[in-house]
Amino acid sequence: MRLLVKKAVSAALVVGMTVGLAGCGSGTPTSGEAASTEAAATENSASGEFDENSKDTQKKVKQIESLIDKYFYFEQDSEKREESYYDGIMAGLDDPYSVYYTPEEYERLMEDDGGEYVGIGATVSKDVDKGTVYVVKPLRGSPAEAAGLTTGDVFIQIDDIEVTSDMELDEVVNYIRGKEGTTAHLKMYREGEPDFLEIDINRQKIQNITVDYEMLDNKIGYISVDQFIENTPEQFKEGMDYVVSQGAEGIVIDMRNNPGGLLTAVNEMTDYIIADDAQAPGASKPGIQLETKDKDGKVIESYTCSDGHSIDIPMVVLVNGNSASAAEIFTGDMKDYGIATIIGTTTYGKGIVQSVIPLSDGSAIKITIAKYFTPSGNDIHKLGIEPDIEIDVSDEQKRMANIPHDEDPQLKKALEVLTK
Repeated sequence: MRLLVKKAVSAALVVGMTVGLAGCGSGTPTSGEAASTEAAATENSASGEFDENSKDTQKKVKQIESLIDKYFYFEQDSEKREESYYDGIMAGLDDPYSVYYTPEEYERLMEDDGGEYVGIGATVSKDVDKGTVYVVKPLRGSPAEAAGLTTGDVFIQIDDIEVTSDMELDEVVNYIRGKEGTTAHLKMYREGEPDFLEIDINRQKIQNITVDYEMLDNKIGYISVDQFIENTPEQFKEGMDYVVSQGAEGIVIDMRNNPGGLLTAVNEMTDYIIADDAQAPGASKPGIQLETKDKDGKVIESYTCSDGHSIDIPMVVLVNGNSASAAEIFTGDMKDYGIATIIGTTTYGKGIVQSVIPLSDGSAIKITIAKYFTPSGNDIHKLGIEPDIEIDVSDEQKRMANIPHDEDPQLKKALEVLTK
């Protein structure tokens, strides 16, 4: 699942990485260098390890290209073939979170993180198991919300393009988006409906307001977070400051249907709540937010609180199966430090980190680089975080983008806990 709309599952937890691209050396290899390379290729081939530079691989590629040139019926799209080649390299990793971005896709990705784009105004994700692309939730006040899209709606067709299971999420998003003022004609599957829904939505410039807040009865503050992008921490702090200034004696933080986002954003938000010198049970150091470890178990980075700010008010965090990635980091921090009671259902279970690495021609790759662990050292990947109090909503409510407060059993339980 991805915080933002990404090329892989929407719940991607992303860290920035800039990698220097070394220029190729000039000159002709010596006979010794050439022999060494050929020997290595032969050794890899003999051991069964794939080597794209081996003679067998190059021979096979030429055979395939020759057959395509000779027999392929349709006109070839050289740009699409080039893109598919790079897509194929990443697909060979067998990791739905590691993908290739064209220069245009990478530029759009950066726009997403900045919080403004042209589209219908819905957070979408891809179900890794089913291959379907579905609506996580429409943004408040968006064209998608006005048109009646709701949580769980599955994209079947966009304009004249059929949505298939082998499409990358970002490819589907490209079709949903378009020029401002144009209409997206959507065919959607909605559970319980006998026929597909046909919905027309006008594409508009969307301002990503990712945080909403208000005061409820009994001096309880309510803050909902839709995803984690660049502007989310500022909005979140504004919301926290507001409810505190209104005399909040308890705070509900709603992370339900939050697919994740930027690691920098969630770290800034948990830092605002956790005291720098606080110690979580089993933590390696005070104020730790999470640790990332590479495939050998070596700690890559340890993130700790350092802003000198904290909030000491009873809290509840609401979660469900669509709370993923950065939303799980937030939840794990609140749970491990004993700051909040977690209410809802078990979270998604994405405990790995991706880095977006730009390439020299303006394109980029996103690649899984690490697994992250909560302050107490818990590995939540494919496990999720279990709530302290498990309570579900009805099937009908699961399909609703926003459940009315007075009909929301999870929120009602939160208020009960905070007003005891």
